[in-house]
Amino acid sequence: MPSKLTLRQPLPPSAGEVSDHAGQDKTTWRALRREEVLEPERPIIDAHHHLWERNGHAYLFKQYQADASSSHNIRASVYIECGAYYRATGPEMMSRLGEVEYANGIAAMAAAQLPGSPQICAAIVGTADLTYGAEISRLLDAQQASAAERFRGIRLITKWDHDQALNNGRYVLPQGLLTDKDFRAGFAQLESRNLSFDAMIYHPQLSELTDLARTFPGTTIILNHIGGLLANTRTYKEQSQQATSHWKAAMLELSTCPNVLVKLGGLGMPYLGFGLDKLAIPASSEQLAQAWGPLFRFCIDTFGPDRCMFESNFPPDRESVDFPVLWNAFKRIASEYSDQEKHALFFSSAARAYRLTV
Repeated sequence: MPSKLTLRQPLPPSAGEVSDHAGQDKTTWRALRREEVLEPERPIIDAHHHLWERNGHAYLFKQYQADASSSHNIRASVYIECGAYYRATGPEMMSRLGEVEYANGIAAMAAAQLPGSPQICAAIVGTADLTYGAEISRLLDAQQASAAERFRGIRLITKWDHDQALNNGRYVLPQGLLTDKDFRAGFAQLESRNLSFDAMIYHPQLSELTDLARTFPGTTIILNHIGGLLANTRTYKEQSQQATSHWKAAMLELSTCPNVLVKLGGLGMPYLGFGLDKLAIPASSEQLAQAWGPLFRFCIDTFGPDRCMFESNFPPDRESVDFPVLWNAFKRIASEYSDQEKHALFFSSAARAYRLTV
């Protein structure tokens, strides 16, 4: 069966997320904000990051290792697919195997570092075009075989909105893909392999995700970036309050699905409209906590700490904030919760979702 998805040619620079905009190196700008690390001993699993070379900039093993080793107590990380290192030859459906092979090689290199070093790419989330239906099992099996100790699931970016300017991912997507019968035939291959699904959508699609979660209660679904709230974007800004209310109502409904967890992060991406990337001096962790805290705490209070996890979403979020400041902001946001709840948010929820022993 052929795929229903078409890769954009050429691929957009962001390929579904956001890299350093306009080819600018913002290292000097980020360095304008330095903070003392809060709670430096607290163990952390970074539930979401990428490694890539784009727009003339590299964020690869050495760059992430420097971030993860130099400030907060990052014990392990979860590599999330980003359209990198696909195989250049062979069947199109199988090309995504290359990214899992690459990430597994990085994980092996990290494992060879000194004892106590962060377990980078300890869990790997690849990608698969589920619209191939049951045929996609060939790729899933190959990904599991290539990274048996670390491959945990897939992400297929399915974000779609009526504002075509927001539809800038790797694929030209149809509306309502999460309800498509061929997509669901592919999705049905995950449970028997104990594979999870990372969902990257926009908030108007949350009801579709709820239906998917109810249809496949045995498959763990991890919602990326608090569900893609568009309240500050060009299309929704004039109705920001209504958009946020819609998001809250849809998240409340989604929380009734016990197989769904939520990632707290991703709001540093410029296209979401917070404007943090345009400040003369990067925002402090106090400013970030004020801007993001109400949204993150709504997720925590709705889903519970055991179903929420903090994520760096680096390198996309470094458009707006440096790594140590980002995690300081998360710790400020979590300050009102108990130590056990904090441990869930920073460590155990991700460990359970991605089956990590750290």
